[in-house]
Amino acid sequence: MEVNVSIKAGEGGKIFGSVSSKEIAQAAQEQLGVELDKKKMQIPSPIKSVGTHMVPIRLHPKVTVELKVNVREA
Repeated sequence: MEVNVSIKAGEGGKIFGSVSSKEIAQAAQEQLGVELDKKKMQIPSPIKSVGTHMVPIRLHPKVTVELKVNVREA
């Protein structure tokens, strides 16, 4: 699965702040019609740059999937 998140960025694609799990969950709901629990997202480090990032989501203790998040400049 893949979602696109648009966020305000400065020079060099640097984001003001970071992309939160709440923003990713909202994008998944709007674009894919899938409701994701933001608490199940295991973002390894804050997403602070424009580009493609893989976000692991734990669905079950033994099942983890990766969501492709495309961060674009708004």
